[in-house]
Order: sequence, then structure tokens, then C-alpha cells
Amino acid sequence: MSGITLHLRSECKALEHRSALTPTTTKALLDAGYTVRIERSPERIFDDAEFEAVGATLVPENTWREAPADHIILGLKELPEEDFPLKHVHIQFAHCYKNQGGWESVLSRFPRGNGTLLDLEFLVDERGRRVAAYGFHAGFAGAALALENWAWQLTHSEPFPGVTAYPNETALIADVRKAIAEGAAKTGSQPRILVIGALGRCGSGAVELCRRAGIPEDNIVKWDMAETAKGGPFKEIIESDIFVNCIYLNSKIPSFVDYESLDTADRKLSVICDVSADTTNPNNPVPVYTVATTFDKPTVPVEVKQEPKLSVISIDHLPSLLPREASEAFGNDLLPSLLELKDWKNVPVWQRAEKLFQDKVATLPKEYLQ
Repeated sequence: MSGITLHLRSECKALEHRSALTPTTTKALLDAGYTVRIERSPERIFDDAEFEAVGATLVPENTWREAPADHIILGLKELPEEDFPLKHVHIQFAHCYKNQGGWESVLSRFPRGNGTLLDLEFLVDERGRRVAAYGFHAGFAGAALALENWAWQLTHSEPFPGVTAYPNETALIADVRKAIAEGAAKTGSQPRILVIGALGRCGSGAVELCRRAGIPEDNIVKWDMAETAKGGPFKEIIESDIFVNCIYLNSKIPSFVDYESLDTADRKLSVICDVSADTTNPNNPVPVYTVATTFDKPTVPVEVKQEPKLSVISIDHLPSLLPREASEAFGNDLLPSLLELKDWKNVPVWQRAEKLFQDKVATLPKEYLQ
């Protein structure tokens, strides 16, 4: 027996249906001797009964706060915006290591309570590659919404309406194909889509969606580091109908587009999907919007002087459009690392995550640690 208890918390972010654990990975952890507590959740794509069926202990929502200090709290998205110190080891995406807005308040809660953050975004192997990521499904869903929005803007004056999670990829692709046909009937041609970051997980998901939705290969422009090395802004983006940004941003780079580059009579671009969603990052290479969009309000307009109208999709939990498949893929990739938690302080992947946490804590202004 490992003596380790994992506590899966219910997600508090609106419209977040994904889960860091699935019934399948939960069973694997239980079989390995872990104790697994699952908070009940009305939003999670997996029913509570699916976890109960594999032997997990179900507990009420938000009980992670009172859990014993040695329990490891597992989640996906940010914790609620509260101020009390955190005493546990938390495994989650915290979005506070890149100087995002309010990062000091988020990060400081951990050292103030002697807690630890092991951030899923920075859980990497010896080559620096993330052990688990939602990137593929983020790109897949982002490209789908971008195509639907492109068609919608051609045939409607009001903004693209809210969306809800799909039961599976087949249902999503059917809707996208229908939208493309409506848009192509209006323009007489298929849209041209430029994907930056096309060689990564996220970009490959965007490209795959386009292919499965029937976009001709010549209309899918695939860029990566080689194509962007010269530095933007890039006229090729303006000449495309849709731009999907899928890069992993870790330093300042020249902007891919800016307001000046958009102000041209030659612009065809009408949709930007910023899958990377570095909205509050000062180095965001798509600095033409400042609002993180949501499933109920997927787009934000960009103030441009000429037609066509231009909007941005900047949803930071796009994989939740396909929550079951995205969770299964992510969970399977994360499972080998979770199975090493019984000795996590001596396991390189977790050691790297803890060292990064300590390094980031060391950069906190002193007033946040009081």
C-alpha cells in the first residue's frame, strides 16, 4: 500500500466539464494501492456513479479544504479567487508562472500555508517535454469554433452565439461541416486557414480538425518556428480568412499581427482563434484583444477600420468542448506520473515541478508573503 490519498476536487470554473482523473485512471490508482477520494460534481463529464463503480470513495463538493494536510489535491483549472493560505500539495493548472495578471496573489497562497504547487503545465520529462497536455484537443476544438464563427459572420450580423460541450468528435465535425458549406455558399470558396505552431500538439489538433471537416489541404497553411523566425507582423495572416495561434509562449517575440497590420484594404482575415490564450501575458504576440472569452460568449470584436469585421476567440478551456475524449487522452498520459506519487520527492518529474515552484516563489515580492 502506498499510503497516499489523492483527492479529486470538483471544478469551480464555469462550463468546465473535464476531469484530471477518469474512471479508468482512478481504477488503476486504486489497484496500485492508492486511496482516491472523488468530490461529487454536477458538471464533470463522468457521472459520479462511474467513479463509484470502480471503487472510489465519493465525498461532497469543496471538501478538499478540510482534507488532512497530507492528502494531495488534484484538479485542473484555477482555484476560486480566495485568500486563505493553502496547506496541501496541489496538482493543477494554476496559470501564475508567466506573470499573468494577479499571479502574485495566486502563487503566494501556497507558501503562506506551507503548501506546494505542482503545476501540470510544467510537468515535464528529462527532455523538457510535457508528460501530459490537452493541446491536441485544444487545437481541435479551437479550429472547429473558428470555422463555425467564420461562416456565422458571413450570414449573421449578431455575434457568434454561445456553445456547449459535445458528446463526441463526430457530432462536432458534423456541425462544422454544415457551417463550412453555408459559408462557402456565400463566398464561393472554402476558407483559407493559417495555423502557427502546426508541428506541436495543439497545432496538429487544429490541422486534423480542418482535414476531417473537409478543408482542402492547399487551404491549410501550416507554419511553425521556421516560418516565423523572420519576425512579424505577417501579411500571410492578413491574407488568410482564419488565423489559429497554437504556439507555446515562453519569451517575448515579435507580434504576429497588430492593429497597424490589420488596417489594410487587402485584409481577408475575419477570425482569430488564439488557442494559446495568453490574454494577460505582456508578451502575447496577438495584442489586438484583452478579453478572455467563454463558451457562452465565444468571441470579442476587434476594432478595425475596414471590412470584413474581425473577431477573436480566446477561450482558455477549449478542450472542454470535447470533455470526455480530452479527459481520457490527458488522463492516460498523466497516469504513469500519478503512479509515482507514492515517492514523489524522489521522482525526477515531480522534483522538477517542485523546484520550479520554489524558484517562482523566490521571485514573489515580500509583501505577498506576509
